[in-house]
Amino acid sequence: MLTRRHFLKNSTSVAVGGMLASSVLSRAAGATAGRNPILRVGLIGCGGRGTGAAAQALKADPDVHLTAMADVFGDRMQSSLELIRKVGGDRVKVTPETCFVGLDGYQKVIDSGVDVVLLTATPAFRPAHFKAAVAAGKHIFCEKPVAVDGPGIRSILETAAEAKRKRLSVMSGFCWRYDPRMRASVSQVHAGAIGDIRAIIANYYTGTLSTKYPGTRTPGQTDLEWQLRNWYNFTWLGGDQLVEQAIHNVDKFCWLLKQEMPTQAIGTGGRAVAAYGNTFDNFSVAYEYASGVRATLSCRQHDGAYSEVTDYVVGTEGIFSNGRLATQGITGKVNWKYTGPNQDMYQVEHDELFAAIRADQPVDDSLSMTQSTLMAIMGRMAAYSGQAVTWDQALNSKEVLVPETLDWNAPLAVAPRAIPGQTKVV
Repeated sequence: MLTRRHFLKNSTSVAVGGMLASSVLSRAAGATAGRNPILRVGLIGCGGRGTGAAAQALKADPDVHLTAMADVFGDRMQSSLELIRKVGGDRVKVTPETCFVGLDGYQKVIDSGVDVVLLTATPAFRPAHFKAAVAAGKHIFCEKPVAVDGPGIRSILETAAEAKRKRLSVMSGFCWRYDPRMRASVSQVHAGAIGDIRAIIANYYTGTLSTKYPGTRTPGQTDLEWQLRNWYNFTWLGGDQLVEQAIHNVDKFCWLLKQEMPTQAIGTGGRAVAAYGNTFDNFSVAYEYASGVRATLSCRQHDGAYSEVTDYVVGTEGIFSNGRLATQGITGKVNWKYTGPNQDMYQVEHDELFAAIRADQPVDDSLSMTQSTLMAIMGRMAAYSGQAVTWDQALNSKEVLVPETLDWNAPLAVAPRAIPGQTKVV
């Protein structure tokens, strides 16, 4: 059985990784000044995030070409390709022969001769896509979350060890770790600007995604197609709001606490506004740590309600606030505000990924991205069940959300929505 200790033994190297990256990769960036061998990129998953990631990859390095794409839906892939061509011009080398449609399209992209793959498909498929990309020796940009259940997490852990052995770069989609202001702020916190962290309070209050995923079902549409086109409202596909969206706050908990993992989570949640599917529209989770720290996260998706995405970090000698522009910074023993340059954190991710590949200095986010994803899953399990869920329970959970086989035409029932106090921890 895997335990919390499995993660903790490697946490120090993860915590300092972000601080080392700036100096290593700034030197590496000089290597891209001249002409380089072409890096061929394949895009797997052509939704909004995938389209953005492909555009950022092309902007990151003048000698990057996009050569292959895959999505389960051809219409979505074609609209993505049109947008990417406006950014990449003649460096978009995708042809009809390298556009792959269907559930097996990811493997065809990987086998097409690419050097780097962008894994931005629906989260349910991330473990399988990650495993195939590492088996083929590809460098990877891996969007968050990396799994939706415990078995998926264990698969990612096994694959990550192989990626490390092969010296592959694995860049995660936890973009806040690549935001210059947040990097500088966390560095201040780690240097003791607010003393010892005692509590973190985070909010992720936003509207629904009903316009993007309306749930409309066209005549003749099969269960699988309907669910895939509206994946955000099905736990097996996206992991629910906490795992797919508010996970950014969870990742910042991990980063701020130098990758200390919680011992248990206690949560609540439900759905206030009726909707199709089986997800919640609100969560509140408290994470408890052996050090005595407590980190709480509240998130909701309610149209017309107050919106805010913030983190408040309370220390023994000060407070760090991240979110509201008027209160950003550190107050207390040290009064500090970030005054450096602002950069697009999504672009910085790709700039550093391709610089690392050019310099043969692999960037490896595999452990931190897995920790953050498991921590979010742990919170969801606590809220769904109404029980206290330990780290080891989440890590070793036997709950399999993703069907073993998928058939376009076979019935695919929607699991009932969780009921706290009745839903079991598996």
